[in-house]
Amino acid sequence: MATEQVESWGVPWEQAFGYVQAVKHGDTIHLAGQFSHDGTGLVAPAPVDEHGRVTDYSTMAEQMRTTYANATELLARFGATLDDVVEEVVYVLDMDSAFAAAGPVRKAAFGMELPQVATTILVTPRLARPGQLVEISFTVKLKS
Repeated sequence: MATEQVESWGVPWEQAFGYVQAVKHGDTIHLAGQFSHDGTGLVAPAPVDEHGRVTDYSTMAEQMRTTYANATELLARFGATLDDVVEEVVYVLDMDSAFAAAGPVRKAAFGMELPQVATTILVTPRLARPGQLVEISFTVKLKS
């Protein structure tokens, strides 16, 4: 099946790495890992030490909110919403701060107490940007 539509943010890191943010095949959209950015840099970056290691995870909720907002904006380009998401994979640097933030942030983003989304959450030792705490990829199934 041929790619029907691709979307990008037009940010420097897409060109440097060589990828697009979203690909639509048939009635399925795959969103690459989204994170908390405003098109120029990281929003609510966590402080890091001289070795680039995060020293405080208190901006996790703000990064998650911005990540879901970015995903919502990208999905709108396909005529889709978070209601169409069937699966998400959440990558975090710290599970405790992620669990503290994820419940309220996800419920608000999806607009319900029990989001109808298959979700996996994983801890990773590092993400792409210094101070980045979370990245979320999405699989979306469009309604016929």
